[in-house]
Amino acid sequence: MRRLAGLLALALLYGGSLLVVRPDLPRLWAGLPRLSAWLGGAFPPDFSGLPDLLHRAAETVGIATLGTTLAMLLALPITLLAARPVAPIAVLYHPARAVLDALRGIDGFVFALIFVAAVGLGPFAGMLGIALHSAGSIGKLWSEVLETADPAPLEAVLTAGGSRAQAAAVVLLPDALPQLASALLYVWEFNIRASTVLGLVGAGGLGQELKNAVDLLDFARVLAILAIIVALVLAADRLSGLLRRQLG
Repeated sequence: MRRLAGLLALALLYGGSLLVVRPDLPRLWAGLPRLSAWLGGAFPPDFSGLPDLLHRAAETVGIATLGTTLAMLLALPITLLAARPVAPIAVLYHPARAVLDALRGIDGFVFALIFVAAVGLGPFAGMLGIALHSAGSIGKLWSEVLETADPAPLEAVLTAGGSRAQAAAVVLLPDALPQLASALLYVWEFNIRASTVLGLVGAGGLGQELKNAVDLLDFARVLAILAIIVALVLAADRLSGLLRRQLG
């Protein structure tokens, strides 16, 4: 009965999704020639004004790097409350998890839109948006690392009379440091990709140039910007992978 209920719920999910999304394959087929014409006009890519594009790319990396760093600082105290082995106040465990879920549940794009209204246009708003959303992601990943760590060293410190905070600082966090750092690098790598579109709401980065090019239907410029975005993502992926292997 449980399996049947699960299958029924899955069928309802897909049925409801199809009902509200209404996929229209004939309309897609009719639009393909127009898309082909746009792609044909995108060659060769327009790299004119390359210094401006590189400046926007630097903004993208800066938004991701500073946003991830601020997120790490915000996530650390919440993580310690949201991981059962080290939570100093048990009653705060579920509220801390709820805070992490709320931060993760609101996309960085939405946070950036809010901060653009608060602090104005520019990469600073993008950094703040990335930081709040990423704090939830980092806290979630870190708390799961701490909850699945070997409990024996922690219990030994507690048995010897140490507090949970002392056990976390002396034993648990140093032992879990490679996994914690790996999770942080993964979030940074993801934020490089996420930061490329924040300019769509005026939060700096390559997204601003991309929006301008799309608004002007300048697809040669769009292709050049997309090539830079792909290069950034590939570089971040390789660097993050290299650092994770070193930590492993």
